[in-house]
Amino acid sequence: MSADSFRDFVLEQLAALPELRCKHMFGGYGLYSGEAFFGIVYDSRLYLKTHPDTLAEYMEHHAAVFAPSKKQVLQNYREVPADILEDSERLSLWARKAAQQ
Repeated sequence: MSADSFRDFVLEQLAALPELRCKHMFGGYGLYSGEAFFGIVYDSRLYLKTHPDTLAEYMEHHAAVFAPSKKQVLQNYREVPADILEDSERLSLWARKAAQQ
């Protein structure tokens, strides 16, 4: 799957989010719901912002940290597991939590 087709898939899965938009950043795409930056699409993977109250869900799935290079590691962004990514309702719930803070 090409990077653009993966981006389009993610945007389709998250279509229920209010004021959803994306823009180029980090060599991929940043995702926003209104003014809240909540996710990153990079290298055909989706990373969502985590908080102390959501991190455990990601850790249960052994979700990787967003680290496009050794010098750029964003500990608060974790990869979304495939089973969540493929379920638009669950993915939207995770994304809404990511956008809340």
